[in-house]
Amino acid sequence: MLKIGHRGARGYEPENTLIGFQKAIDLHVDRIELDVHLSSDGELMVIHDETIDRTTNGKGAVNQFSLPELKRFQIENNQCIPTLSEVLNLIDQRCDVNIELKSYDAADKVVDLIAKFIAEKHWNYSQFVVSSFDWTALQQVALLNWEIRIGVLTETDLDLAVAFAKFIQAKSIHPYHHLLTAENTAQLQEKGFEVFPWTVNEPEDIKKMKSFNVNGIISDFPDRI
Repeated sequence: MLKIGHRGARGYEPENTLIGFQKAIDLHVDRIELDVHLSSDGELMVIHDETIDRTTNGKGAVNQFSLPELKRFQIENNQCIPTLSEVLNLIDQRCDVNIELKSYDAADKVVDLIAKFIAEKHWNYSQFVVSSFDWTALQQVALLNWEIRIGVLTETDLDLAVAFAKFIQAKSIHPYHHLLTAENTAQLQEKGFEVFPWTVNEPEDIKKMKSFNVNGIISDFPDRI
C-alpha cells in the first residue's frame, strides 16, 4: 500500500514547497502528490490554488504573474513557489510523483517536461502519474503520450469516473475517501484500476482505507499510514 504525501507533507511543512517535499522524502513516502498551474510566461508552478492569496504574502491569480514575479512572493518559513523542474530535481527519483493538473493549459507542458526528465535525467514513465479533476486535460495528456500513467480524480461520482477512465485507458481512480466502501474498492480493482483515496488524515479513516485494501493513501500526514 503506497504512502503518498499530499502536497508534500502538508501536516508538517508549508504545502507545495521544497521543504515540504523534502519532509515527505524524510518520512519515506512512496510518492509525492503536488499541483501545477501555469505562470503568465508559461512556466509550470507548483501551487494548489488559482490565486497566490492563501499561501503567499501576495494577492492575484497565478497566471497573471511571470516566473520572476511569482518568485518574489514569500511563503512561510522563507519559502517561495517552486517550479515543477525544481521539485523534480529535488526529488531526484527518491520517490514517485503524482502531478495534479489544476488547469487544462498545463497539460502539454507537463507532458513535455516528463518526456524531458525521462530522456535527460533517466527517470521512467512508471515514476509519474498525472491526475486531474479536469478530465479534458487528462484526455489531452492521453492523446499526447499514451505512456504516461493517468489518474482520474473525482469528488462525487465513481461510476462516471470509471466510465471516463476506461475511455482514456487511465491506470487509477483517485476518489474522495468518503466515496469508498470495501465493495466498490474491490470492484474498481477488479476492473483493473488502482485506487488512491484522498485526503485521508484521521487515524480511524486511515485504518478504514487500509481495511478496504486500497492501493495507496494520499495524506497530509504520510507517517500515519
